[in-house]
Amino acid sequence: MVRKIPLEDFFRKPENVMVQLSPDGGYLAWLAPWKHRMNVFVKNLETDKVLRVTSASEQDLRGYVWCGDNSIVYAMDKGGDENTRIYGVKADGSGSLDYTPFAGVKCGIIDRLADDDSHILFSMNKRDRTLFDVYKLNVFSGEMVLVAENPGNVSSWVADHTGSIRVAATADGLNSGIIYRENELEAWKKVASYDFREKAEPLFFTPNNQSIYVASNVGRDKKAIFKYNLTDGKESTLIFEHPDVDVSRLLYSRKLGKVTGVTYTTKKRVFKHFDDSRAAIQKFVDENLPGNHNSLLSFDKEETKCIIHSGSDRNRGSYHLLDIEKLKLVKLFDLCPWLKTEEMAEMKPISYKARDGFVIHGYLTVPQSVEPGLLPMVVLPHGGPWSRDGWAFKAQVQFLANRGFAVLQMNFRGSTGYGRKFLEAGYGQWGLSMQDDITDGVNWAIEAGIADAKRIAIYGVSYGGYAALMGIVKNPDLYAAAVDYVGVSNLFTILENMPPYWEYMREMMYERIGHPEKDRERLQKTSPALNTDKIKTPLFIAQGANDPRVNRIESDQVVEGLRKRGIHVEYMVKDDEGHSFAKEENQFDFYRAMEKFLYRHLGMSEST
Repeated sequence: MVRKIPLEDFFRKPENVMVQLSPDGGYLAWLAPWKHRMNVFVKNLETDKVLRVTSASEQDLRGYVWCGDNSIVYAMDKGGDENTRIYGVKADGSGSLDYTPFAGVKCGIIDRLADDDSHILFSMNKRDRTLFDVYKLNVFSGEMVLVAENPGNVSSWVADHTGSIRVAATADGLNSGIIYRENELEAWKKVASYDFREKAEPLFFTPNNQSIYVASNVGRDKKAIFKYNLTDGKESTLIFEHPDVDVSRLLYSRKLGKVTGVTYTTKKRVFKHFDDSRAAIQKFVDENLPGNHNSLLSFDKEETKCIIHSGSDRNRGSYHLLDIEKLKLVKLFDLCPWLKTEEMAEMKPISYKARDGFVIHGYLTVPQSVEPGLLPMVVLPHGGPWSRDGWAFKAQVQFLANRGFAVLQMNFRGSTGYGRKFLEAGYGQWGLSMQDDITDGVNWAIEAGIADAKRIAIYGVSYGGYAALMGIVKNPDLYAAAVDYVGVSNLFTILENMPPYWEYMREMMYERIGHPEKDRERLQKTSPALNTDKIKTPLFIAQGANDPRVNRIESDQVVEGLRKRGIHVEYMVKDDEGHSFAKEENQFDFYRAMEKFLYRHLGMSEST
């Protein structure tokens, strides 16, 4: 009999996460809970002394970087509004600074400048809320200097290895492109322009700062890695490609001054090392941490030390410190030591054919020590929708499996990672063939004898929430219950209320989702909020009041539409949250309510 694990154990903050080495290798930093919020802690590796250097009590830190050996720069928003501000503190906890005390402004760290202990590069939309400029920030004085003003169409920036912003990706209507300059005093020149469906995405500069590496699907279906000539906008050398999936991430060593490998995802994530020394490190780690997925994360500047994360689908994992010269591996932390691998369920890759022949890949997780046969099942379509699910530990999946549910995840058409044809097959198909792929997965599970046709629920976050709503509009008899978590409900209002800094994507969004005038009839039919008369399935909705992506109006419309018909809908709104709940106590409330909701409507007792 599998133990029923306390709900809080799945969703409480990890003990330690985002571990990074200081450039000199003398210190570790990580995020850990303090007053139930994630803060930065620093450890002196020589003395073993640990010091908490930040004191965020209202909101989790969103991330941090080392700047030199003695300063940490971190980002934090307020109440989930995603208007992240940049802060700094010294490694001894002194000298705390708020670098960007501007209301309604969003900032992001671009480059920590490995060869400059005093500065970082960051982006900010203070000048124009729709555009991000680049500033060089002195972390000691707080002085900032504008180094790249957005000409009006830049979507991302790339600094060379000296810290100069010299390349940018552009997005302009239905076109994408690359612009370039020889130095920060020269004007920008257009290198190339593409239809937005295909593009060369700048990754980083070659060691000599003369060319760049790109992930490109120009003239091909799958993204591949190329060396790219900035003088003529042409791909010059193929670095790596895969016949079945996109490849878009390179591994690089500043110390060695070269590309050392790539990583990509098939059924699971794969590392392909080109450099013999990196391959030897990976082999050593894999042999000493068998059965896990082992990632080389953070190196010191001399690359004599490295942080390793080791985990799996059944284990959130642990961090280890590797002394590369001595080949000595020391365990640092477990992320969630209270969760035991042997009590977690296995996530198995699966595939099935959609009704038109498309092969859909996904993952099936069934409760521990239970054969898949006529089980209650939760269908869990991913958000995005331009993303994908992968093989990894996921707290919500393990929680549901521990409660007796099979969990089915699928990468429906429109998901990323499988090439242009698969991605573009989802354009204009919200609520149509994208939804059919989810339905076909449910029917596959029923026909395979995995799921009990009378005990199936659909639950999703963001686009997944839209899919949950659309599922009970389009196939009301298929699901016994639905949970919409910060989900889109109205394709007109979601396009109307995009954050200002998404404005550059408007024409692309019209192409991917639909145009509010040209495609009005289709968008009306595929907007759950405009079709609440078709909903009869029990529904639970959760929403963050400060969500800048999926505004509260998306959830309110569905709730109001159902209540006008006298239909009860459970509705949870958290006033201090944004696009999903970050605060531990709010996550407990949500999953506690969802558990009771699913048990009640799928005919299960709480002792299951």
